[in-house]
Amino acid sequence: MSSVGAQLPPLSLYIHIPWCVRKCPYCDFNSHAQRGDLPEAAYIAAMLEDLDQDLDQDLDYIQGRELASIFIGGGTPSLFSASAYAQLFDGLRQRLTFSRDIEITLEANPGTLEQGRFAAYRELGINRLSIGVQSFDAQQLKKLGRIHSADDALAAIASARDAGYDNFNIDLMHGLSGQTEADALNDLRMAIDSGAPHISWYQLTIEANTEFYKRPPELPQESALMAMQRAGFALLSAAGLARYEVSAFARDGRRARHNLNYWRFGDYLALGAGAHGKVTLPGGVRRYQKTRKPEDYLSRSPSRSSQVQNVADADLPFEFMMNVLRLREGVESELYLQRTGLPIADIAPVLKRLRARGLLIDEPTLIACSERGFAFIDSILSEFLESD
Repeated sequence: MSSVGAQLPPLSLYIHIPWCVRKCPYCDFNSHAQRGDLPEAAYIAAMLEDLDQDLDQDLDYIQGRELASIFIGGGTPSLFSASAYAQLFDGLRQRLTFSRDIEITLEANPGTLEQGRFAAYRELGINRLSIGVQSFDAQQLKKLGRIHSADDALAAIASARDAGYDNFNIDLMHGLSGQTEADALNDLRMAIDSGAPHISWYQLTIEANTEFYKRPPELPQESALMAMQRAGFALLSAAGLARYEVSAFARDGRRARHNLNYWRFGDYLALGAGAHGKVTLPGGVRRYQKTRKPEDYLSRSPSRSSQVQNVADADLPFEFMMNVLRLREGVESELYLQRTGLPIADIAPVLKRLRARGLLIDEPTLIACSERGFAFIDSILSEFLESD
């Protein structure tokens, strides 16, 4: 990576809590069914020790930056108590600088919440929630292996609002086994009616190393899925939730700032079993991953980073485009140089070819998919794998 023109991007932090009550059949995330009491204190201590190890190396991952956002994902982070997160945030603030308007998001499962826990989270500074509803249909929840009911989901949303959360996301899936267009739209209407300012509405895909991969459910045909998506997009738009990313819809001022940093090829630190990080260093872009097994992460090994890889210059065009082209509005062309340190002239022939084919918008100051191109992102990305 050239240092000429490269600028340090915003810095975020991803924290992974790997435990859940039960592994869902569609889930390929690094999650492990809870057995016995959770080792909250030990895991928090391990993450802070891990951060100390990352900060005590020759290459500075922070480089004087404040944290713009934190995202706590899983697994099921809402299994951890407020007191555990208090210990974690105390330790983080001793080591890192939080921006004044930092966005801190926690993923919550409606089936794991004790009364009053949202209020306790909010007092700690957790100011955004992502509630994993997936569906409000009882039969679909059963098929998906979820441990909550529709009533549980509605109660969790009400509890979040009562605790003062006006910034929260609802996760919903579509393209489910036996799901009709009317079923999918009913899920969306219930989420909209709940007052959610942000909805993630994503298609169920069958991933390797899942129960659904071993025993695939029968999913809707492609034509039915396309009609379902068109109707869903129209419903969300009419409700004032604009589609700003492949599967993300938000009201004004409620876009997920943490995810936007990912999609704009920003930097993010990683803590917790299996967490992934990406940092910009004087010598180039580095990706790293923490060891996946919770028991290994908890042990006091010399390093909890299991994979560390410097991204080659030849791979940076694909890496950059894989993120930014998810955004409906795309990004400013100058961001390519700022984030990669590479001149945009290197990929100009590819951009010109894609604009001529109508897959990117014909505007040289922007890198963005056209309406047609947004449906063919994988094909567009393959062009950057083959670029000279």
